[in-house]
Formats: sequence, C-alpha cells, structure tokens
Amino acid sequence: MLPGVRHLVRLLLLLAFAALVLASASACGGGGGLVKQYEYEEDVYLSLDGSATIYVNASIPALVNLRGLDLKTSPTALLDRAKIRELFSSSAAHVVRISSWRRLGRRFVQVRLAVDDITKLGSALPFAWSTYRIDHRDDQMIYRQVLGASAGTPVPDVSWKGSELVAFRLHLPSRVRYHNAGADNLKRGNILVWEQALADRQAGTSLEIEARIEQTSILYSTLMLFLVSGALAMTVLALIIWWVVRKGKASASPGPA
Repeated sequence: MLPGVRHLVRLLLLLAFAALVLASASACGGGGGLVKQYEYEEDVYLSLDGSATIYVNASIPALVNLRGLDLKTSPTALLDRAKIRELFSSSAAHVVRISSWRRLGRRFVQVRLAVDDITKLGSALPFAWSTYRIDHRDDQMIYRQVLGASAGTPVPDVSWKGSELVAFRLHLPSRVRYHNAGADNLKRGNILVWEQALADRQAGTSLEIEARIEQTSILYSTLMLFLVSGALAMTVLALIIWWVVRKGKASASPGPA
C-alpha cells in the first residue's frame, strides 16, 4: 500500500472512531453516559464584596418548566432575545450577553448577568426560587444559598429521558475553608459544584449550598507571595554581590612588608 493511501486510511479510521464516540455519548445521555447532559446550569463567579457575574445555561423548555418564564418552547420557534433580556433584567441583575445553540432538538440559551449584590438576587423572577445570604465571621466570608420549589409549569412534547441534570457552580475568589458540596468536589482549587437530577428539581427537592472562604483574594495572596519572593531574591543577590566585592578587595590588598 502506498504511503499516501495508508495515511488516508488511518485518517478515515480515526474519524470513524471519533464519530462512534460522539454517537455513544449522545445515546447515553446524562447520568451514566460518557458526557453528562445538563438541562439547566447556574455558574456564579462571586467576588469578596458580594457582587457576582452569573451565567445561566439552560434549554428553553427548562426555563419554562423550572422558572415559569413565558417563552415559546417549540423547537422551530425563533429565539426572542428581547423577551429573554426583559425577563432576566431587574434592579438586582443586568443582562450583559445572550447567546444560543441547539442540542437534542431543543433550543438552549446562555444568559450572562452582572450582579451588584447577590443577596438581592432572589427578588428577580428567574432566581426567585433561591434565597441568598452572606455573613462575615472572624476571618471568613460565609455564602449560603437555599433552593426551594420550582415553578412546575407544564411543557408539552419535550423528550426528557429522566437522566438529565441541573447544576449550580460556585467560582470563589479565595481559599475555601469549608463547603457542603462533597469531599471530592473541589475543582481546580476554588470551584464547587452541586448537582441534582432534573426530576428532583422539578419536584422541588430542597438544595442547600454553603461555602466558607477566606476574606483575602487568591490574586492578592499570589501577588504578595510574588513580591515577598522577589524581595528575598534581590536581598540574596545583593549579599552575593557584596561578598564578591569584599573578597575581591581583600585579594587585591598588599601583604605585610
């Protein structure tokens, strides 16, 4: 077999294998599959002053079913960005960006929001199922969020299989001292994830989120470590230069007559 033909055959086999893996992941769906299937996600990037950037990733049927938002759930319906912006905008949250895509025959959206004070976010309709609280104790900042019942709005003709998940993620600005997300949950040092089955969230199964963090940001700690390390390195360099110069002078001095 010619080298060029052999290379083409290998490439085709690789593409076929990749297609098989993707097909298997799609067939497996959520919980037990190769890829988890999230129907609703909230990612909260929290700051030490209580402000936050929030990303909501969800299917339109999930937003209607879980949050009671007045949106068209038909797969062929055009996305009404103005309506989504109106529903998510409030005195507690400002919509920064809206994007969308399709998956498994359903329209999904991502809404990015800027929040000045997360403890007031529960006054906004899309987040009214949660209560938010921040306390300061000793040298810790304590974040608590409790999720109650969903809206339970019926949505016809949605092909949910029962394995879909919802997720709530906290991206924290400093070292985590305590959390109730599970012992093996801490991701990359400061990311916590709480998951529920979509069916449990639809049933209104309560979910309590708590995390306690230091009141000094990771960025500040890293900067201080860098400055201290730099100062120490400069001190050592200065001592070496002083020692070399001193030794040179001693060598150059004339001996006794």
